[in-house]
Amino acid sequence: MTPPESTTGGADTVPRLKAAVIGAGMLGLDLAERLDASPVLSCELVAGRQSSASALRRAAQLGCEVSTEGITAVARAGVDMVFDASSAEAHPAHWAALASADVLLVDLTPSSGGSMLTPTVNAVRAESDRHLSLVSCGGQAVLPVLDAIAKNSERVEDVEVVTTVASASVGPATRDALDEYLAITGYAVERLTGATWAKVLATISPALPAPVFRAQIAACAYGIRPDALVGAVEAAATAVREYAPGFEVSALSVADGLVRATVTVTARGGRLPSYAGNVEIINAAAVTLAERYARSREVGHGE
Repeated sequence: MTPPESTTGGADTVPRLKAAVIGAGMLGLDLAERLDASPVLSCELVAGRQSSASALRRAAQLGCEVSTEGITAVARAGVDMVFDASSAEAHPAHWAALASADVLLVDLTPSSGGSMLTPTVNAVRAESDRHLSLVSCGGQAVLPVLDAIAKNSERVEDVEVVTTVASASVGPATRDALDEYLAITGYAVERLTGATWAKVLATISPALPAPVFRAQIAACAYGIRPDALVGAVEAAATAVREYAPGFEVSALSVADGLVRATVTVTARGGRLPSYAGNVEIINAAAVTLAERYARSREVGHGE
């Protein structure tokens, strides 16, 4: 692999690692733009299918190499990391093709493989694990709040999550994988918060004007410390806004062992429409974790 180019900037200089994106939908194109805006990452390739030729032309306008050969092109690209924004069905084959390579694979599909991460909960695992699962946009929205609930109660029992997303921000691959979205989000809630049971529901709304991305949480918990919980949720929201400025906990209540919260995410950067907070939250999280990997790798090389 060709050594990555370096950014300039003195003592804080780190290598600019090369990245490839699989998928040329709204998710993939926004990722490509975010990668090239990163001080430590660069987008070298966007790979899609023949049917995505028009979207690939838009990726080429960003300065990325493009290909209609999908994972075949990625496997020979000589990159340091790969972001899979294709489909849950295709992801296992992509991991199989890259498993023996010295490549970080960041999965943005609702697949069941990889280590489930969100930046404010367990970002440190991005420094060592090579197969990262971003769970889902819903998972990225609710896990910071649910983590605060879990840490400020004795135990979390039942959790219900209901997400509402604008139809215009949901591509065909996401629609086809709706069952997987519900299952992996619920599984992540149980695994990362210790909840005994989680139910996830989703609404794809055709309403006009398009609604911003929203997630409503209801969690039954025992031994809740209400004052500490409110502060912890506020702190979690502040931490998420470091990488997704449009993240807000717009409602929070605690009564009789039941915590209710409403999270909204408004897209505020790049070419995304404001209602596409679902794309914003998962892409921002993915790039944040990849940047942590890049910086940790530089520390390791410098020792």
